Parts: sequence; C-alpha cells; structure tokens
Amino acid sequence: MPHDPAPAVTTVSVVIPVRDDASHLRRCLAALSRQTLRPDEIVVVDNDSSDDSASVARDAGARVVFCGERGIPAAAATGYDAARGELILRLDADSIPEPTWVRSMVDAFADDAVDAVSGGAVFHDGPAAQRVGMARAFLGTYAAFATPALGHAPLWGSNMAFRRSAWRDVRDEVHLDPELHDDLDLAYHLGVRHRIGIVSGRHMRVSSRTVQPRRFARCFRRGAGTVFAHWPEDIPPARWVRVLRRRRRRGDLPLEEARA
Repeated sequence: MPHDPAPAVTTVSVVIPVRDDASHLRRCLAALSRQTLRPDEIVVVDNDSSDDSASVARDAGARVVFCGERGIPAAAATGYDAARGELILRLDADSIPEPTWVRSMVDAFADDAVDAVSGGAVFHDGPAAQRVGMARAFLGTYAAFATPALGHAPLWGSNMAFRRSAWRDVRDEVHLDPELHDDLDLAYHLGVRHRIGIVSGRHMRVSSRTVQPRRFARCFRRGAGTVFAHWPEDIPPARWVRVLRRRRRRGDLPLEEARA
C-alpha cells in the first residue's frame, strides 16, 4: 500500500554495533554519508574492540558509545538506549546501504500503525553471479523458519528500523544473551503489541560471510536457541492466537496490505 513520505520533523538515529571490524565500518559510514536523506545522528557502539573501530567512527563524525559486555544483543541495546531520534535505524558494520536506504526506511513509517520494519538485501561480495540468488536463499530460509515461530514477519538486524517509543515499551523484556539473535528476540517482544512492516526494494548490500558454513551453523543454532528461549509461553499455536487477538483488537490490515 503506497504511503506519503514521513513528516520532515521525524528525527532519525542510525545504530551500528561493531567489534574489531574497522575496515567494513569505514565503508559503511562512507555509504551513510551519501544518503539522499541524512540521518540526524549515527551511533556506533564499540563492543570492546581491539582495533581502531572507534577512531574510524569518530573520524566519520559518528557518536561513539562503549559497551563492555560482549555480544551483539548487549551492544545493540546500548545503542538503542543512547539513540536520540524518534526512529532508530539499525544495520551492521559490514552492511553497505544504498543512497536511498534511510529515505526508504523513514517513508515506511508514514503509516502511524507501523512501529517496526525490516528490509532485504543482496550480497556485496562473493561470486558476482550468485550474490542476488544466495542472499534471497538465505533470507528466504530465515523467513521460512522465523515467520511460523512468530506468527508475523521477523526483523533482520542488517536492515531494520523501529520507533524509539516501541523500543522503550519492550526494553526491559529483551534478552541480552550473546548466544541469541537480538533481532529475532526483538521481533518476539515487539510483534504481539506492535505491527511489523516490510520494506521492499534493494536498498541494502551485506557481506556473504554470513553464509559461510561455520557461521551459518552458528546462525542456525542461535536462531533455534532464540525460539526456545520464548517457550512455552510463545510456543505455536499459543502465540499465533495471542497475535491474532491483538490484531483484531487493533483492526489491523492483513499482512500483505501492511507492507511499507
């Protein structure tokens, strides 16, 4: 469903957790400097890096906050807590956003009923002929695994956004276990009370290192662990019933009509 652009008064924070990934972070920040809609701030969370990630961030004009607790969940939460914008956009240090990325995410919130959104991506490295197909297969596998568990669309940390008010609503509920997926966990906590939309289009490129066998196995293990961490309360179909009841009370549109 088409939307008018979000109001110009909307303030935007971009949050990037990083640990020992200075070279990728430099490219990510350079891409953010070329956005057609510039964010109000970029918050880089230094997760106890031993390289010059923090210096790279400061040199690019980002605000650096430190998180000594190792792991993406704690680092991401530290960044969200520090963010000052009404909208919080999240990507990873090895992500390369297209110039239209911030605008596409902000425009998705023109619908006041949408509190969080997630988008797709293509790979920016690996065999050129396989970058699109491999990314689609990876994200398709994630969606096929996560959507039935959640009863709604998942969030993906390499390309997602949410209202700061929504984060504050669930801040005390999220898990900070480094062996869980923070984005999937956040979707569990947001998804019952807040609508999650989907941003279409190719606005993001990410590294294919996620699909390397060892990393993919770890990714799957953490995904399963995140699901099990929410059982028995959120075991399907009990969660589906809770989600459906909330949607009916809110008068939500069907998911396919709620796409951002």
